Amino acid sequence: MRRALLAAIAGGALLAGASACDHNDRSAAAPAPAPAAPTTSPTPDYAADTALVCAEFQSIYSDEVRTLGAAVGKMITYKEAKQAADAKKAEDSAAAQLTAIATKIRKATATAQDPELQQAGASSATKLEASAKDHKYFAKVKTLKDFNNTIESQLNTWLTPVSGFCGPPSSSPTPPSSVAPPSVAPSPSASS
Repeated sequence: MRRALLAAIAGGALLAGASACDHNDRSAAAPAPAPAAPTTSPTPDYAADTALVCAEFQSIYSDEVRTLGAAVGKMITYKEAKQAADAKKAEDSAAAQLTAIATKIRKATATAQDPELQQAGASSATKLEASAKDHKYFAKVKTLKDFNNTIESQLNTWLTPVSGFCGPPSSSPTPPSSVAPPSVAPSPSASS
């Protein structure tokens, strides 16, 4: 019986000791630290860099679009003279000019600090490259009137992503009529 009594006392002591050590009054514990306020980084200021990139874009626009206008002018002249082979060469030249513009815009905007301006440049370049490949725009332009009626809206389509950052291009394209037409020999069918 002593053993039973000793076992009961020892068991009670163990339980009492365990509950004494395990006695944590959670209400008296130190308050949990407040979650840290989210830190917000200041928005980067890309204004100066964007102004530089946009100045380069304006330069590309004024120089390269003038060259595009001249190439389209030659294409129109050949189309009107019904010289299909020369018109096709001039159309290919105009398409190459679109590709050159796309390359220059992509290069100018690729180094922009603003990632959204980089994306806009890539988007405009992609639109120009697609038109250079499919020639759909050139197929619609058969006369100077067609060109004058469509070029502004087409340029807006091509350049809208970048012009959203840089504003509308500062000069309008040189109309093809100001380009001296290539010497055009009468087509053989015109003399019949």
